[in-house]
Amino acid sequence: MSFKFVAETERTAGCTHVLLITTGSVASVKAPLIVQELLRYENVKIEVVATKPSLVFYDADAVRRTGTRVWTDADEWPATYKIGDPILHIELRRWADIVLVAPCSANTLSKIAHGVCDNLATSLMRALAPTTPTYIFPAMNTLMYEHPLTAEHLRVVQDVVKYHVVGPIGKQLACGDIGIGAMTEWRDIVHIVVDKFKLHASSTSNT
Repeated sequence: MSFKFVAETERTAGCTHVLLITTGSVASVKAPLIVQELLRYENVKIEVVATKPSLVFYDADAVRRTGTRVWTDADEWPATYKIGDPILHIELRRWADIVLVAPCSANTLSKIAHGVCDNLATSLMRALAPTTPTYIFPAMNTLMYEHPLTAEHLRVVQDVVKYHVVGPIGKQLACGDIGIGAMTEWRDIVHIVVDKFKLHASSTSNT
């Protein structure tokens, strides 16, 4: 994608600007549903940042068909970049009113907790202003979730970085195991945004 994203021109007065980050968990399959449902509400704009592993689980074109852009690492530093051009991870964080990391894999959770900036998603997370409401929705195998390092990473993310952690929940996981580790139900994720910004369903949306 050669388009240069500039927050100042992309933000629309009166709109809620939702930034959805998808990471390498099977729960990324729910991304198109989250986008489609949010777009049923008035004055909502969405941008999606996808890590490479997350795109194994959903079709980015299905999201793009809703009019929503899907940004990847390839968009961050294009071959045409020159000093003075807008920097994508900075412009996206300036644009966002709320950030949803849904799902947040064990790998990305660890990166956030350690301040790693090795892709578009984690660079954006490191650049976020403390005032931007940010929600983390962990999703991983039960034993990965129960690993002692996960508890430490969640502690840092919640107590130090001050992000909101929601879930995971218990159910049968994609691997066949039954236990805690599944992402919060996608409709509940949407309702967090709806309730926070008092969104109203569009009169033209299907009910």
